[in-house]
Amino acid sequence: MTSPNPGIFKSFRAAPGSIAPYRIVTHGVTDGQVVQASGVTDALFGVTQQLGPDGAGRVDICLGGLPEIEIGGPVVRGDWLTSDAEGRAVAAAPDAGETAQVIGRALVSAIAGDIVAFQFAPGQIAG
Repeated sequence: MTSPNPGIFKSFRAAPGSIAPYRIVTHGVTDGQVVQASGVTDALFGVTQQLGPDGAGRVDICLGGLPEIEIGGPVVRGDWLTSDAEGRAVAAAPDAGETAQVIGRALVSAIAGDIVAFQFAPGQIAG
């Protein structure tokens, strides 16, 4: 599913290491720096699109709208989405008494490896 209007973008410095296309990001160790997210406790705030960091270490991050994301496991339309260890979107399912950071909601059902649009709505949910 291709989004004709993916959202608002801002350029950030990519921390050393790789940030893959269509991945969730979180804040790096300094202001204005991003790293690829690695789990449900990261402060998720944006997603890369079809490009990773450029040669100068800058990466455009989508901060709203209907961006696309790579799915890391089965999701059903309407599921809240969080990050797996590789920054891919997976269904958020916190246990009782726990919270999970989320990046938005699935618009369609999908399986690992699919790249789909989602409703951008960062926050957290409780189990």
